[in-house]
Amino acid sequence: MKKDIHPKYEPVVFQDLNSDYKFLTKSCATSKETIVWEDGNTYPLLKVEVSSNSHPFYTGKNVFISTTGRVEAFNKKYKKA
Repeated sequence: MKKDIHPKYEPVVFQDLNSDYKFLTKSCATSKETIVWEDGNTYPLLKVEVSSNSHPFYTGKNVFISTTGRVEAFNKKYKKA
């Protein structure tokens, strides 16, 4: 492998803005913001809108659209005259 062509893969903290959940992992992403983690070390802080802690697929809190209202709207729109 060629040297010095790969980005640095370092520990960073991701913060979910919806649930204020934070987790430490490794990433190539960087940030000027930092945070002191539970182990006392300082890591770059990356803020994200959605993580596994707030995404409906992973939390099981899916928002179901009422199909009754959709069917009624369809029938009203395409009702035979």
